[in-house]
Amino acid sequence: IKTFNDPVESRCMALVECVAFLWASEAIPLHVTALLVPLLTVLFKVLKNDDGSVMGAASASSKILAAMWSSTIMILLAGFTLGAVLSEYDIAKVLASWLLAMAGTKPRYVLLMAMGVVFFLSMWISNVASPVLTYSLLSPLLDPLSESSPFAKALVMGVALSADIGGMASPISSPQNIISMQYLKPYGIGWGQFFAVALPSGVLAMLFSWGLMCLTFKGFNKTKLEKFIPIRTRFTIKQYYIIFVTIGTIILWCVEGQIEGAFGSSGQIAVLPMVLFFGTGLLTTTHLNTFPWSIVILAMGGIALGEAVSSSGLLVTIATALQKKIENDGVFAILCIFGILMLVVGTFVSHTVSAIIIIPLVQQVGDSLDNPKAAPTLVFGCALLASCGMGLASSGFPNVTAISMVDKKGDRYLTVNTFISRGIPASILAFLCVITLGYGIMISVLKGVPPGTVVDTGS
Repeated sequence: IKTFNDPVESRCMALVECVAFLWASEAIPLHVTALLVPLLTVLFKVLKNDDGSVMGAASASSKILAAMWSSTIMILLAGFTLGAVLSEYDIAKVLASWLLAMAGTKPRYVLLMAMGVVFFLSMWISNVASPVLTYSLLSPLLDPLSESSPFAKALVMGVALSADIGGMASPISSPQNIISMQYLKPYGIGWGQFFAVALPSGVLAMLFSWGLMCLTFKGFNKTKLEKFIPIRTRFTIKQYYIIFVTIGTIILWCVEGQIEGAFGSSGQIAVLPMVLFFGTGLLTTTHLNTFPWSIVILAMGGIALGEAVSSSGLLVTIATALQKKIENDGVFAILCIFGILMLVVGTFVSHTVSAIIIIPLVQQVGDSLDNPKAAPTLVFGCALLASCGMGLASSGFPNVTAISMVDKKGDRYLTVNTFISRGIPASILAFLCVITLGYGIMISVLKGVPPGTVVDTGS
């Protein structure tokens, strides 16, 4: 069956279908599939020159491999670096312990504070590491409780959901956000605008999830808890240095638009904390080896796939076909349609994979619409919704961590049914927060790009 007039686009579609199937089925590990992308891109001859001719193998290989190492990857590595140093020197743990101590002994307030702590930590040390750290802090509360305790279930589940939602909270809180920022930058969206939209939406979604835990885990509020004891310690010069560098890096990222003439891109700013922490010996090769390199490879594969569908012309062809079907719909309706798609793919496959596959398409569709705010609104909204798929135990790193939590007898606190019965409603509530509150703020703060403007997502 002939689906495309251009044979290059047909080959690229075959590439996308092959990669998407491998990612969805996990027949081989996700990062291994990502490694296949640049190889298949060259073998399938899907890259084009500026004049539309098929790019030769040597040129295609150089182009696709160069595209994979971008600002996105540097920011991802910087995020892992900040997470490692804040955890290694107990800065995150001390701060979190004081916040938990403020919650008192009432279960519902302890749960709310625990969810708030993991949400906050996710912003800075990623939602991959934050639930692990939070569960270790909560061990004095969890250890005396059995797997049948409603409070234990609510606490473990609440932390997982809050970490998922925390994945939308900052540009470095999750791999999907880091990838999405590559597509948001051409529209003038920096850290300030990101926080203006993501924080209110995320906090509201977290509060709804907290309410859901309180309503669905019957009797958990009757649990008697001991007061949480904060970690009392004085920070050293090293710890103050770490805090100074971390805050300084974040400030530079926030004002990147004003200092772009000096640094060129956010990826260059990302070099600073890596040099300042590894160069001074605060972090060593051992820490570097513990970075989740599978996530880095997955992100690089996603960038390569984005380059392939863009260069081949497939992205424009699909976007044009979709535009004809949805051109009479408003931006809000289109966001809802793609948002549901993001939710489904994020739940059943991966938050990161959903961003890799859908965000480039959403951007192209938005650029083809007359509304100058369409593209940034759709990309931003879908970027946030990538973190909202929470319905399965395999939906995101926080859920995988939560399902592995056991009591002293080795029994799991949560089951797959626990995630389905609480995670799906939480996903729907988070979805509603983004398309209502988040959408309203986006329309107010985003500037947009005039239709017809060529947007370059290269870094």
